[in-house]
Amino acid sequence: MAGRARQLVLDLATRPALGRADFFVSPSNRLALAQLDTWPGWPEGRLAVTGPAGSGKTHLAHVWAAGSGARILPAVDLPALDIAALPGETALAVEDADRLATLEDDRRRAAEEALFHVANRLAAAGGSLMVSGRSAPAQWDLTLPDLASRLGAAPVARLEPPDDALLAAVLVKLFTDRQLPVAPEVVTYLVSRMDRSFAAAERLVARLDAAGLERRRRITRSLAAEVLHGRT
Repeated sequence: MAGRARQLVLDLATRPALGRADFFVSPSNRLALAQLDTWPGWPEGRLAVTGPAGSGKTHLAHVWAAGSGARILPAVDLPALDIAALPGETALAVEDADRLATLEDDRRRAAEEALFHVANRLAAAGGSLMVSGRSAPAQWDLTLPDLASRLGAAPVARLEPPDDALLAAVLVKLFTDRQLPVAPEVVTYLVSRMDRSFAAAERLVARLDAAGLERRRRITRSLAAEVLHGRT
């Protein structure tokens, strides 16, 4: 029962803020945001957003969806998409499209065919398509040549690895999403010592949250040091 209660606490406390005002602009993502903002003037109505795990691809998709009314769909859900029911003049964001290569053969084929038909339908009706992945579409190892050609021609908005200011902002956002009060000096301490990636920031904040709950302590510099050095 205690474990279940703790899980409920974690679930309720994590509320990601994905609005435009919550997107911290820095040199590592400014160009990608600028490309996003050229909508609805994207060439052929398409844009590929790329970057490492946790770099803000989902956040950018939500920023765009708020302005365009786009539907956001995980690429792995493409085989079940009812293309006939998809309005023609619409906008769609397909997340993690680079992961199609990891699907089993039948699902991969169905997903690629669905994405191909969606891209054609949107292009014919003047709609817009955003796809995201860790690398550019030309590196996605797509088996459907026509799909590879269409996506490979899309402009790429690249999210670069974080600088100090962005990494600090991401940590603050992750702590805020979990409703965890953390002093600025703790964030500064973490930025100077942690692995420099967004994925590492997510893991670190989750570990600090768990350690604080387990020990019934606030997240302080001493607790941060214990977590960073594996003493929790």
